Amino acid sequence: MTQPQTSPKTALVIGITGSFGGHVAQALLKRGWQIRALARNPQAAAQKAGPRTPIEWTKGDAMNPADVMAAAKGASVIVHGANPPGYRNWRGLAIPMLRSTIAAAEHNGARIVFPGNVYNFAPDSGPHITEDAPQAPVTRKGKIRVEMETMLRIASVEGARVLIVRAGDYFGPAAPNSALGWQTTRSRGRLRSVYAVGPGEIGHAFAYLPDVGETTARLLDREADLAHFDIFHVKGEWLDRADELAASIRRVTGEPKLPIRPFPWAMIYGLSPFVETFRELIEMRYLQEKPIGLDNAKLVAFLGTEPHTSLDAGIRATLSDMGCLPEPEEADSMVGARA
Repeated sequence: MTQPQTSPKTALVIGITGSFGGHVAQALLKRGWQIRALARNPQAAAQKAGPRTPIEWTKGDAMNPADVMAAAKGASVIVHGANPPGYRNWRGLAIPMLRSTIAAAEHNGARIVFPGNVYNFAPDSGPHITEDAPQAPVTRKGKIRVEMETMLRIASVEGARVLIVRAGDYFGPAAPNSALGWQTTRSRGRLRSVYAVGPGEIGHAFAYLPDVGETTARLLDREADLAHFDIFHVKGEWLDRADELAASIRRVTGEPKLPIRPFPWAMIYGLSPFVETFRELIEMRYLQEKPIGLDNAKLVAFLGTEPHTSLDAGIRATLSDMGCLPEPEEADSMVGARA
């Protein structure tokens, strides 16, 4: 069957008001891409994205394959950034939305860009997980993520192309579910404390979203060199100790005595029978108690470097966006390089 003609620099972004989709869209816009976005309420989504963002808005629901098919017409890339909010109803939402994207990509011969995470791997996988590491999830969400990536692998031999960009715990500006959002307490525009979520001696992988967006855009610049199904791991910001995050926040805010408090796990467990998000958070607690990180050797070999913003600069930009700094500043050395 002859596939519809696509524009090499037109991307449909599903989930553009979320963390991954929005930052990939911004990186592509800087490269002259035409960005089309699917939204149930385009007016509200456009306001959230900002009036100066040149996006072609299309009304539709990612759960409806016909809506995605229509929106994807002519797009060579579909950025699948849709994610159920608050960990809720993953199987009921995540799988059908991905099916919609796959059907549209297979019809158009488009490249699906999908944000991977570390849920796919066992708790003892260690801090240097490679792209070919065995996937042995121990949680329901991890098993769903493996199922989704299996769907994508099958799609890559049935007409679509796939790029999975796997990263650690997201933080950054314009990130509704940023790690800093639930690992800090705030009041009246000021930080009041930082939570110690796991043992201080346990390392953790964070990923600054503008860097992830830039990395994804650079990979798409090399479309001709990508495999039909390709995965790249982003190292991001590996912190050897969990308390390094709090130390950075103290430096950026200029508050060396900002309290570091134990995360209220007892409350989370107590309310979990009534709050689905808390039940899901408990299931993923192992991520804060085991040193799980990603090896970026393949990415560096392919691109030469990994885009990297210093930890303090990323924290500053994130806290400014959250309204938690008295005078928001531009992040210094916004995109450097990591080997």
